[in-house]
Amino acid sequence: MKFNGPKVKLSRKLGVALTSKAARYMEKKSHPPGMHGLKRRRRQSNYGRQLLEKQRLRFQYNVSERQLRNYYKRATRMRGVTGDNLVGLLETRLDAVVHRAFAPSVFAARQFVGHGHILVNGRRVDIPSFRVKEGDVVEVREKSRKLRCFNEPRGVTVPTYVETDETGYQATLRNTPVRDEVPIVCEVPLVIEYYSR
Repeated sequence: MKFNGPKVKLSRKLGVALTSKAARYMEKKSHPPGMHGLKRRRRQSNYGRQLLEKQRLRFQYNVSERQLRNYYKRATRMRGVTGDNLVGLLETRLDAVVHRAFAPSVFAARQFVGHGHILVNGRRVDIPSFRVKEGDVVEVREKSRKLRCFNEPRGVTVPTYVETDETGYQATLRNTPVRDEVPIVCEVPLVIEYYSR
């Protein structure tokens, strides 16, 4: 899914900064958008909390509802904790790895992949949902390395499960991460509750 709507408005609604611009705006306006955003909020129901967390997870990875539901179904069939499996599946998407290594946001990462700037093990891949395996090398294409978007400072630390080289144009997925290693704002157990209803 490609979300083309207003990112700042969505970030304020979810309470999670999806882009660096949204983070700047949310410092000044931390309340939800709209004319009733400043009013005291009613106490959320259990379903409302589960839905909010599901939407937070969905938009932090920029996936559609159908994709997230399919990832959940696959995570339930795997061994181990379903929540860790779900986050591991989402985090090994190509656009997520590109976001952690090179891109300022998941939306930019999706664009980098879709425009053919990214190679996986030396082959060009333009599918954002491509599954990156442990040990795969993800790199910026040689022709694309002179573009400004790949040479701007991101100001974000690369997580431990993604290893970048000294040039900054190549990254390796060291292992499939567990929930504690992944820098997302979401209560994953509530997402599992939402889908297991």
